Amino acid sequence: MIDWNTTFAAIWRQRQQYLRPVVQFDPIGVDQLLGIDKQKQQLVANTERFLDGLPANNALLWGARGTGKSSLVKAMLNEYLHRGLRIIEIDKQDLLYLPEIVDEIRDLPQRFIVYCDDLSFEAGDNLYKPLKSVLEGSIESPPENVLFYATSNRRHLLPELMRDNLDTRLVNGEVHYSDAIEEIISLSDRFGLRLSFYPQDTASYLEIVDAYFTDYQGDMDQLHQMALAFAHQHAAKNGRTANQFYKAFGGCIPN
Repeated sequence: MIDWNTTFAAIWRQRQQYLRPVVQFDPIGVDQLLGIDKQKQQLVANTERFLDGLPANNALLWGARGTGKSSLVKAMLNEYLHRGLRIIEIDKQDLLYLPEIVDEIRDLPQRFIVYCDDLSFEAGDNLYKPLKSVLEGSIESPPENVLFYATSNRRHLLPELMRDNLDTRLVNGEVHYSDAIEEIISLSDRFGLRLSFYPQDTASYLEIVDAYFTDYQGDMDQLHQMALAFAHQHAAKNGRTANQFYKAFGGCIPN
């Protein structure tokens, strides 16, 4: 049994069906995340409302890879753990156990974010059904001390196929979606806060690089050219690429 007074995060382990306490978690802070100010402000405001006992929304952070979605959720823990925030991470394939996990924590005094990284579903995948009931409740109302935060590359979590739109009709000037489209949209609609993340431009990418190389006293133009070449090689200019560039060359480029 976890002592949530001294444990701040846990990960669900399906094989043994238990929550494993996390001893060392990612120390990322909100102030370290650059280029996503609007997203930070909205998630911080939502999380603070949750901690204050006010109505708050489940959150879906969707968009381009490597743009800080997962890091922003982790930063919430570091920012608010001393105010009673706790995080439980669960993989998509373990959502079947989500109602049981929530049952274990719904009467506790702490406030919990259940977090699922890289959440998406394929056609015919029914794992999203337990998630629906937790997000909005079934015969039992959702617990007031639990929110669900998820990250995804898909806006609606489910695949959107061209053929699904064939039965969409325009009736009296209003769009009536096909049953398939309604099913796709209905899941993402359960997230009252939906934050979009887009690839960073060159200036934002280099700003993130500079934040990693704070002790560098050499030619900044040379550093930026190397960083851009690294991004071109990885086909992405984002925070993840900047971090990988720092891990590859930090301390190796002469000042």
